[in-house]
Amino acid sequence: MLKADYEYQAQILQGVSRTFALTIPQLPPALCPVISNAYLLCRIADTIEDEPTLSSIQKQHFANLFTQVVANTANPQEFSQTLFPLLSESTLPTEKELIQNTPRVIRLTHHFTTLQQKALLRCVSIMAKGMAEFQQQNTLHGLKNLTEMNDYCYYVAGVVGELLTELFCEYSPEIAKNQAQLKKLAVSFGQGLQMTNILKDIWADQQRGACWLPQDIFSQNGCDLTQLSTQHHTIAFKTSLLQLITIATEHLHNALRYILLIPKKEQGIRRFCLWAVGMAILTLRRIHQNPFFSDGQQVKISRRSVKAVILLSSAAAYNDTSLNFLFHLLTKKIIHPM
Repeated sequence: MLKADYEYQAQILQGVSRTFALTIPQLPPALCPVISNAYLLCRIADTIEDEPTLSSIQKQHFANLFTQVVANTANPQEFSQTLFPLLSESTLPTEKELIQNTPRVIRLTHHFTTLQQKALLRCVSIMAKGMAEFQQQNTLHGLKNLTEMNDYCYYVAGVVGELLTELFCEYSPEIAKNQAQLKKLAVSFGQGLQMTNILKDIWADQQRGACWLPQDIFSQNGCDLTQLSTQHHTIAFKTSLLQLITIATEHLHNALRYILLIPKKEQGIRRFCLWAVGMAILTLRRIHQNPFFSDGQQVKISRRSVKAVILLSSAAAYNDTSLNFLFHLLTKKIIHPM
């Protein structure tokens, strides 16, 4: 049965994330199954958060129940059968299928090593609790300030960086030598990727009644987030957006520092990290070039660009000097004085 579950995990990963279906296979074979599983667990938590027809109380209930499922104190079949009928057309068919097959994903979760299971549970627990808290205040008014945005990014991405670091360090004693430094940088790594997603998805989030932008950054520049749809062609909006791009880029610089701490011989792990950072940088460049975009498709990077990221970052992965040069070359035009 586990063999069939592993095959299903690989198949559904292709459906729910083109990016991770591309990057995860770059990892060493010992890490691919558990990190694939980690992504699917996070995607289930995301599906609960993103479903617009669920009330905040329902989301909190299902988030808590899912944590219990991962902890092996609740029945995954009951979780799946209760949540699945409540999902609307807003939830993608592949995500509905994932919810329906939660028991298959969880069977694998409970088959990993004790340390891996502990790390997965910690990540899901923190993510689910944090998402539920932010759902209580989720409005089109945005988050209060940059500090709240940092907290939100931690719950949905920074904690994933911590999880990956634990898994990498368990896999390699040599990586574990830098564990303390890696953990410090892991949260910033995750935040850089999540801020990029927030900026790319501004208008998709608004359509479903959400806004994860910080009020203080925009109000300081004279932009009212409650009037976002009518004000997003103003200089105030553009200035605020460019500030956030700069902050996100600084976090991605910490991501590069993280990657440089990974031994050069671990090319698979380096590629896994580099491709994600490279795609985020290209997305920020697209937003920088078109700050008045009105649809995420307008700033989505092309398949050609994805191939370029893969080729360039893979070629430079062995050489730290080349990686630093490439990062500087790609980001120098999108960093602005604060």
